[in-house]
Amino acid sequence: MSEQKESSVLFSLKELMNLEEDRIKQEEDAKAAAAAAAERARLDEERRKRDEEEARIRAEDERRALEERKAREEAARLEAIRQAEVEKARVEAEQRARLEAMNAQQQHERKLAELQHDESKKKLRKTLYGVVAAVVVLGGATAGIIINQSQKAEQERQALADQARQAEEERKKAEQQAKEQQQKIDSLLSQLTSAKDEATRLALQKQLDEEKAKQDAAKKGGGGGGRPAAGGGAAKPCNCAPGDPLCSCL
Repeated sequence: MSEQKESSVLFSLKELMNLEEDRIKQEEDAKAAAAAAAERARLDEERRKRDEEEARIRAEDERRALEERKAREEAARLEAIRQAEVEKARVEAEQRARLEAMNAQQQHERKLAELQHDESKKKLRKTLYGVVAAVVVLGGATAGIIINQSQKAEQERQALADQARQAEEERKKAEQQAKEQQQKIDSLLSQLTSAKDEATRLALQKQLDEEKAKQDAAKKGGGGGGRPAAGGGAAKPCNCAPGDPLCSCL
């Protein structure tokens, strides 16, 4: 009987020990699982923070690159504006100088034409007086010759007036052509100033250079003040006043 009780007690103790071992094992497994979960959470948090930092660095690099590109574009735009203003001022100065020279030349020719006109009037008046005297003294034949001379003087006066009128028309035509050319250049300068990309600026700059070349060619080809070119037919008679230092015939 006592042996049976002892065996029962031993069995109970063994069961209790097994239960305790199971409990300890479950606790250890739970601790291990909790530790693994905590480690995964820690790694996930570190990865999240690392990803956020990398994203922040990329965003900062992109923002800095964008600001640098904008700064370069703004600097290029300001430089283009400055160059356009400098070029515009130079072209305007050249245009004013050319127009002033043309006006001075035209005014000089007009004054010479007026002097020549006055001189022709004096000659005509003297000739008419001579005609009257000749008619009285020599008769109709001699009077006819002198009248012809008077008509010739009038024709010369008319030719001078025609030359002055033609010179004025040529001056106005040259001014109109210069104005239209300048308007083209101003328009290209305005477009170049407001251009947003490099390709457009290069295309506009090319057109601007071509228009400027045309303007320079027009200056060289039209700077003679309406004088006939050498070898271009018979030369017109010189109508300058004697001793005139600005005479174009010299």
